Formats: sequence, C-alpha cells, structure tokens
Amino acid sequence: MRLSALRTHSLTHYTQCQPASGKAKSRSMDVKNMREYMGWLYYQYLLITGIYVLEPWEKSIFNTVLFTMVAMVVYTSYVFVPIHVRLALEFFSGLCGEQPEKGVLKHKGQQT
Repeated sequence: MRLSALRTHSLTHYTQCQPASGKAKSRSMDVKNMREYMGWLYYQYLLITGIYVLEPWEKSIFNTVLFTMVAMVVYTSYVFVPIHVRLALEFFSGLCGEQPEKGVLKHKGQQT
C-alpha cells in the first residue's frame, strides 16, 4: 500500500483489523487484513522515526544503518550473553559456598 493511501485511511479503520477467526472468514480476507495491518505498522514506523519527510535515498541509508545496528546487537547478544550468564552463575555459586571443581572433569569410561 502506498504511503499516500495510508494517510487517507483513518486510524480507526486499522485498529479494527484483527486476525479473522472462524470458518466463515476466507483466507483472502486474512491476507488482506494482515497486509493492511503490516502497512499500518510501517506507517507508524515512518511517523515515529520521522523518516517520512526524507528522500527515498535517505530512507534507504537510514534503514540500512538501523538494520545493521540491530543485527549487530542481536549477534553480539547471541554470542556474549550466554558467556556472561555462565560467569555470573559461577560467581554467585561461589559466593553461596559451593566450591568449583578443581581440575578436568573425567568421563565415565576413563580410568584414574
């Protein structure tokens, strides 16, 4: 849906778009409602960030930088958060009196 078309629709029209339920609704209505809802979400994104006033090439640069930053945050969280959680658990378990095991853990099949 074009931005100019989105501006002409009222907000109440989009708040009434809910996923269809029941057997009476057709699949095409579900797709249409979802498409309208996604268009409304994109329009809200344009309004909140203020990029609706930018030129198309400026929007592309802004969206690319934003997507890159979000991707880097997600990747960094995926890589480093588990490590920090493990270290924090080890630290707090050490404060509670548990001593970390010394040496290398041995498998069941290994002889001492």
